[in-house]
Amino acid sequence: MASPPLTRLHPLAAIIFSSRWLQLPLYLGLIVAQGVYVLLFVKELWHLVSHATSFGEQEIMLIVLGLIDVVMISNLLVMVIVGGYETFVSRLGLENHPDQPEWLSHVNASVLKVKLAMAIIGISSIHLLRTFIEAGNLDSATSRYTSTGVMWQTIIHCVFILSAIGIALVDRLIVVPHLAEDSEGKNKH
Repeated sequence: MASPPLTRLHPLAAIIFSSRWLQLPLYLGLIVAQGVYVLLFVKELWHLVSHATSFGEQEIMLIVLGLIDVVMISNLLVMVIVGGYETFVSRLGLENHPDQPEWLSHVNASVLKVKLAMAIIGISSIHLLRTFIEAGNLDSATSRYTSTGVMWQTIIHCVFILSAIGIALVDRLIVVPHLAEDSEGKNKH
């Protein structure tokens, strides 16, 4: 199938449109950050394996939750890198590629916002779970947390949840009228 001829843009429009490529170093930087997370994961995994016989169940659980946290942040990075690049910079041309992520075929700025909000809630949940596991030592000299810190962490997590619900509701309110308009337009023809 032949591709349609390229439209020549006015020079100012061409500059403005080309400015999207200024985001490329940002996405490449996030790829480097993901490499750092891979190193952190390997380091923590080695720490777990090398001390598996001397750690108690709670210590193992906390390290495993840390590993899950790293994976979830890495997933968030992949969504931002791949989805953001595809949405805001250029097409990746992954159609019919066997490894194309399922969500990428219908990604747009709105879908990306909801997915990112859900990923942030997941990451926050892991942090909160780790805090609750360590809550037995709360306010002691060995504790990393205080009662006030746990309260604020819980409040912030609830704000993340409410924000995600708000984003999803606003997205729903925007999408539904557009779908109704599209179907009305098709019915008139």
